[in-house]
Amino acid sequence: MREAIFTEKGAAPRGLYSQAIVAQGPQVFVSAQGPNDPETGQRVTGSFAEQAERVFQNVTILLEAAGTSWAHVVKVNVYLADSSNFAEMNQIYGRYCVQPYPARTTLEATVGGAAILVDCVALVPQSAQ
Repeated sequence: MREAIFTEKGAAPRGLYSQAIVAQGPQVFVSAQGPNDPETGQRVTGSFAEQAERVFQNVTILLEAAGTSWAHVVKVNVYLADSSNFAEMNQIYGRYCVQPYPARTTLEATVGGAAILVDCVALVPQSAQ
């Protein structure tokens, strides 16, 4: 179960995220994923969009392996090497995340030569257990 929390007393979200999420059930914690091709192990070094797509695909693979999906993600952390890529990241992110949007933190950080890293926490539905 995941339920978005919204209060007008809090700051309104300025992106695709909820102010808070109430979550109940078994969880999976996905470690930060970079833009590495899972078949070759090589880092995708193309445009920001190419790297971001690979990162979100890598997270998707791990969510599915755990028996869950983006529909059950409750918290996402996004690390950008350059915060000017925020709008493009948010557009790509919107193709993966569904409402109610997870809680999210987006930071500009050194990400080991990649343009983007993403980690998350998701619920594992009862049917997958």
